[in-house]
Amino acid sequence: MILTTTNTIEGHKIQDYLGIVSGIAYNSSYKYKGTSVSFKDMFKMSKYYEAYSAGLELIKEEAFQKLNDNAIALKANAVVGIKIDIEPLANSSTLIVSITGTAVKVN
Repeated sequence: MILTTTNTIEGHKIQDYLGIVSGIAYNSSYKYKGTSVSFKDMFKMSKYYEAYSAGLELIKEEAFQKLNDNAIALKANAVVGIKIDIEPLANSSTLIVSITGTAVKVN
């Protein structure tokens, strides 16, 4: 599966546009080296940022997997024009990652 933020794929021609696909994932359990970040650790900025970054990567990967699965369900072999939106949920530590793109068939 080819995933790209561009609207074309160099060396390939889009033969069919199959529809818009998305992948959404969310989580609020940040971990630092395998353990959950405690309230006390949140004041240690290096631990907090490392946990936040690692948590975001996991959520992003889950959203990309859901996008990929939805594209496969449409029998696509590529997704073009991918946009990623990362939002914190108001009044919580939850992050939401939403990824959308156009499922296509390329040769």
